[in-house]
Amino acid sequence: MKQPQWFSLLGLAARARKLVTGEELVIKSIRKKEVHLVIVADDASDLTKKKLQDKCQYYNVTLQFASDRGQLGAAIGKHERVVIGVTDEGFAQKLLSLL
Repeated sequence: MKQPQWFSLLGLAARARKLVTGEELVIKSIRKKEVHLVIVADDASDLTKKKLQDKCQYYNVTLQFASDRGQLGAAIGKHERVVIGVTDEGFAQKLLSLL
């Protein structure tokens, strides 16, 4: 099975250390205005989705829902990940165009 192109770009961003993972770290980075894009797994809990939607809306950060936690983790070479924040504006814009 061929992976979508944005998976490869997400892996590249991870190797470039331009990602933040984990709910609390992503929320902290949103508050500091360090994140340009937040990607949330479709199978995240409703509470997590609501919390991230509210934070992203308040701080004017783009939010996307994609894939499931296993695939998000695999894309960045880690175990399951529910929330990923992209800290580089260039990576964020390219990922948005591919999502």
